[in-house]
Amino acid sequence: MSAENKPMSSTQGDGLRRLSFDWKRISKNGGALALLVILAFNILVTPNFLHPQTLFVNISQVATIAIVAVGMTLVIATGGIDLSVGAVMALAGALAPLIFTSPFAQANPELGLALAIVVPVLVALVCGVFNGFMVSYLNVQPIVATLIFFISGRGIALVLTNGNLQTFTHPGFSYLGTGKVLGFPFQGYLVVVIAIIVWWLVNHSVFGRQLLAVGGNEKAAKLSGVPVKRVKIGAYVICAGLSGIAGLIVVAINSASDAARIGNLMELDAIAAAVVGGTLLQGGKAPIFGAILGAVIIQLVKYTLLANGVADEVALIAKAGIIIMAVYVQQARKE
Repeated sequence: MSAENKPMSSTQGDGLRRLSFDWKRISKNGGALALLVILAFNILVTPNFLHPQTLFVNISQVATIAIVAVGMTLVIATGGIDLSVGAVMALAGALAPLIFTSPFAQANPELGLALAIVVPVLVALVCGVFNGFMVSYLNVQPIVATLIFFISGRGIALVLTNGNLQTFTHPGFSYLGTGKVLGFPFQGYLVVVIAIIVWWLVNHSVFGRQLLAVGGNEKAAKLSGVPVKRVKIGAYVICAGLSGIAGLIVVAINSASDAARIGNLMELDAIAAAVVGGTLLQGGKAPIFGAILGAVIIQLVKYTLLANGVADEVALIAKAGIIIMAVYVQQARKE
């Protein structure tokens, strides 16, 4: 018998099985390994990476990505996608300064500040209802349904502000973006609180079980009595609400609101973070803390490239490459 036709020995078969097992284990923990590699590279190569100010800057910048990525994870878990998150951020960010700089808010500062936070988030939730209704009741493809507000939402924000940059000085509102608690940025704590709440919602509530059931097999979920339409709307509403919060944070950090730039390309960052964190594009899985990990990786990749003199345009290409790699790992894990 020739070497080519010689049957595989049991030892060889065991070796291949161990190799397959190791690959699955590596792919399962790929996000954590990638983070360790990026951290090691930056510690060795990037100047001042371990400086506290660098940490604070990265926390501030990753917070908005992480918050939106958590919402995007819920939407993707239903088998959908939300391209309107950046436009919702822009709309919420445009509304806030209009409210707390109004004569009423000037006469009632505390109430004006509360309204400047609550009203934009409520408007964002309405945007989520619109997206969810289009997907659930009108059966519009999610990518098309959310594309509607992707275009019109930013347009509404530009109309409200006449296309002008809104600058302001408001210590109370700016605390959302520049405040610190025990020396760390406030929005970092906010990310942790949001992640814990949504994680509990997904893993310990009826809505969470229904959400994963809809994404896993929508027809079976419907036959089992799951209110599929309401669950989908709920996912889009939460995603939009979190996007509104992220928009407020961006405006608070900059002490300015630019409707043309707030949330620009956030869709790419949020989807990349969700996928890198282990969210399956076909739905049925919602790793909330994985999305946070993905957001950290996306932010650190961008920071690493910029800190080492690489153009911002290359960072966009790197993000696309990260998505491709994450999808490849997902496919390899299923095989």
